[in-house]
Amino acid sequence: MIGKHHIEVRNQRVMFNFDLKRNITVIRGDSATGKTTLISMISDYEAYGKESGVKIKCDKPCRVLSSLDWQYRLSAIKDSIVFIDEGNKFIKSIEFAEAVRNSDNYYVLITRESLYNLPYSMEEVYEMKKYRKNTKLQRVYNGLRRFYSDMPISGYQLDEADVIMTEDSNSGFDFFDRIAKEKSMQSMSAGGKSNIFRLLTQMTDKVVVVADGAAFGSEIERIYKLQSTRPGKIVLYLPESFEWLILSSNILNDREVEEILTHPEDYIDSSLYFSWEQYFTSLLSEKTVDTVYMRYTKSQLASFYLQQENIRKIMEKIEQG
Repeated sequence: MIGKHHIEVRNQRVMFNFDLKRNITVIRGDSATGKTTLISMISDYEAYGKESGVKIKCDKPCRVLSSLDWQYRLSAIKDSIVFIDEGNKFIKSIEFAEAVRNSDNYYVLITRESLYNLPYSMEEVYEMKKYRKNTKLQRVYNGLRRFYSDMPISGYQLDEADVIMTEDSNSGFDFFDRIAKEKSMQSMSAGGKSNIFRLLTQMTDKVVVVADGAAFGSEIERIYKLQSTRPGKIVLYLPESFEWLILSSNILNDREVEEILTHPEDYIDSSLYFSWEQYFTSLLSEKTVDTVYMRYTKSQLASFYLQQENIRKIMEKIEQG
């Protein structure tokens, strides 16, 4: 599945209105905010259709998946939006992650837990909010708001840090290691996103963490809590990925890339790419494969990207936030 999909679910008492543009969306929040009501309404519509009193507007089928024979049932669901309510423990399993990887569905997961086996974006973690009530119809209107919308995330404070920590020790580290040396800062690799929190708990310096935002959703909760206890000491810079950063800096001067970046959801097929980070890596590799000096590989950054003019363009993109 590709593209942005609008969903409207309503009955006489309540309406839910929101858009999905990635294969994994997480809805968090406290009890009694409407999350379970949404699942119940979709389930009722599946079972009883119009007789349920529920109306659903969406260009894709909306389905509810529960723990009962979930693997068998999911294997039969194609090109649909799959909703899963909290309490279904299988969503934390490796088996479920593999099922998501190999399917063409979009998934809406209602859970207050971090899902470490799934590469979901912090941008797609939401909470349910009531935004309007029509007193004449006695209907409550609900939408989604980004859960971490108030979290400070910026690359603009790079100059003020003591340490630059990158998620991995590959091409992204090569770039930020060069930046650190030029600014007389320390650079380090976390050796994977799952190590970032542990390393941060051991540090007292001001750290800028650079990680792939497209797959950082599972880590954000505990880092968010740690960040709140150390004001000004932990700054996050979470572009979609390092490859997205290169593409966005317009180093390639490619019109097709510019068009893709304006609405990537229309190009990223969820059946082919587990996360947007994978797509941007594939796109950059494809665009540079025929040019030896520009050829991009994730393992080691070509010297072309470390030329001063290209560093300047990438840094300008970083400073834009």
